[in-house]
Amino acid sequence: MASSYFIPLLLSLSLPILTFFPSTTLSKLTPNYYQKSCPKFPDIVRQIVQEKQSVVPTTAAATLRLLFHDCLVEGCDASILIASNAFNKAERDAENNLSLSGDGFDVVTRIKTALELQCPGIVSCSDILATAARDLITIEGGPYYPVRLGRKDGLVSKAELVEGKLPRPKMPLTQLIALFASKKFTVQEMVALVGAHTIGFAHCSEFSNRIYNFSKKTKVDPAYNPKYAEGLRKLCSNYTKDPSMSAFNDVMTPNKFDNMYYKNLQRGLALLASDQALAVDKRTRPHVDLYAANQTKFFQDFAHAMEKLSVYKIKTGRKGEVRRRCDAFNNLKTA
Repeated sequence: MASSYFIPLLLSLSLPILTFFPSTTLSKLTPNYYQKSCPKFPDIVRQIVQEKQSVVPTTAAATLRLLFHDCLVEGCDASILIASNAFNKAERDAENNLSLSGDGFDVVTRIKTALELQCPGIVSCSDILATAARDLITIEGGPYYPVRLGRKDGLVSKAELVEGKLPRPKMPLTQLIALFASKKFTVQEMVALVGAHTIGFAHCSEFSNRIYNFSKKTKVDPAYNPKYAEGLRKLCSNYTKDPSMSAFNDVMTPNKFDNMYYKNLQRGLALLASDQALAVDKRTRPHVDLYAANQTKFFQDFAHAMEKLSVYKIKTGRKGEVRRRCDAFNNLKTA
């Protein structure tokens, strides 16, 4: 399994995709940031994510989604990891984040615990989350890309800051494109990032309208492959009584990071309405068709987009801290 970490897709990841970030901020980050202060950092992360993924195969998707939800709100600062208390409702308890799987939080906690024993007070939770997500992607067969390290953990985590900053399953494509554009991501980068749906799952409540109550003329969205829709209706038949019921985003290869997700979009096997829209809209369809036909190109573009995402609005210097534990600020502040 370890051999998958160095997939020959390092490619030319030095392309100038990060130039819109302040150079003074990015200059503080380097892939070798912990080489002297915590040399075992990459080995500890790799070992723990491998162990966790082998026991709980949904860990990769859960951790990747956790990174997205962290970075797209207030930047990649691990604010999603802060637990709420009597004085503050934190990001993780915002409505849009309630469906986040506990396995993503758990793997970060395990890594942080191990690192605090090895090199206390050195490695930030935000660096752990970014690195763990990358390593889990490679375990599942996806591309390797360098993660710049040296982020600090954020000092604010508020549920009210989440609204309107995350994609929603029923969000119109124009709104989705605008959301990513506001964070300096192109349409092509958005389509590449959504390819993360090649692993993971969605709760039935997120697409139930497409299989039970689509319109007055038809209960099922005609964009669905009929047999696929029939299977989903059976799978989710009890979802109102059991909100945890879910389906894989990629029905063909759910535990493999590949380009099957895009092929599924072309075949009427898109689980979510927002995914299905990518396959038909003239702004996004060319990218979907390209990635469906060329997995290498998808891996290249996904790796570049992830490298860009992982440094979005990072905190450095006095704008953040290195938390002693990932679910609480060091000074127990409630902000």
